[in-house]
Amino acid sequence: MNIKYFFAACVCAVAMNVQAQDETWGYEYENDIPVYYEMMHADLTYPMAWGNSKIKNFKKWKKAARAKVFECMLTPPPPPKSYDVEVLAEEQRDGYRAQRIAFNLSSYYRVKAYLLIPDGEGRHPAVNLLHDHGAHLSIGKEKMIRPFAVDSAVINDALQWADNLYDGRFMGDELAKRGYVVISTDAPLWAERGRKEGVARNLYDIIAGNMMMFGRDLSAFMTYDDITATDFLASLPCVDDQRIGCAGCSMGGYRSWMLAALSDKISVGCVTCWMVTSDVQLSTKYGRRENGGFANCIPGLRLYLDYPHIASLACPKPMLFIAGRTDKLFPLPGVEKAFDIMHQVWKSQGADDRLQTVVLDHPHGCPLIDQQMMFDFFDKYLKK
Repeated sequence: MNIKYFFAACVCAVAMNVQAQDETWGYEYENDIPVYYEMMHADLTYPMAWGNSKIKNFKKWKKAARAKVFECMLTPPPPPKSYDVEVLAEEQRDGYRAQRIAFNLSSYYRVKAYLLIPDGEGRHPAVNLLHDHGAHLSIGKEKMIRPFAVDSAVINDALQWADNLYDGRFMGDELAKRGYVVISTDAPLWAERGRKEGVARNLYDIIAGNMMMFGRDLSAFMTYDDITATDFLASLPCVDDQRIGCAGCSMGGYRSWMLAALSDKISVGCVTCWMVTSDVQLSTKYGRRENGGFANCIPGLRLYLDYPHIASLACPKPMLFIAGRTDKLFPLPGVEKAFDIMHQVWKSQGADDRLQTVVLDHPHGCPLIDQQMMFDFFDKYLKK
């Protein structure tokens, strides 16, 4: 055969083979997750989960599993040398004082927060109130506590958000009326911890990637900050450090069970609209994928523990989990599976009466019925 025709035939055969492969392989990602995600789920055996772990002593398991979570959270921000609290503004409200404060949350950064202190002497129960995501980064702590001494645009933004997600109520103010000290801080990238150039949700992932280049994880910084803010809350003379709870909706709910799992300062946790198993969360069957960006992304952690396994590190603390039956972000099969996993853990420790899981007929959000259940739960366990 003429060498020229031989090479031409080879090139043609290769081209036909590549075309055949393209038709077979097509693409590797669909709906923002790998097409082989089911095989990846099958590889996740969660060896550190209670019941899967080789460690059979519950206290030793909690210590080892918590250490693994912190290991996956990478390097924490350095702790503050002192809180150096500054009261920026103050006003008297109905039965409590509202303060806008600044304090050192780490040696890297100083943050602003809202602090509510009930009238009356003595040490009060307290709640670290954790704001949601909502793809709405212009406000954070202002979603939880009615803002003041700030620009009117911020106040109007907060009022509208409270109407949309919380039935027109600021949960922090309601808790303060009921006798709780309440603090709320911004998560990294929200409100006064945002970008100098302004809010840009589409740049969240780029910022998270840059943090990883420094060997840090943005989601982990949020949890580390929540732990430190709780330590600060416990240090206040108006707070009974044995009676501190945490609560939140959506990303605030995620923050709440993470905080309850990882901080010994938290005695009680309340969560609404954030609990699921990974096999349902990342599944084309339910049309789901992780939409929060890096809001709950901790490197490698899923190789050891799923969400309900991590939340179970809070056992035997009293914990309330509320889900919305029509919540499109957290499909009910994954919610019920996660609730069952957690109940098995609390039952194993003779504490199942302290874990309350409820499914209510509403979509993603925190209506008044959810809030009332949280308030009653806190009253039951923090007002003894």
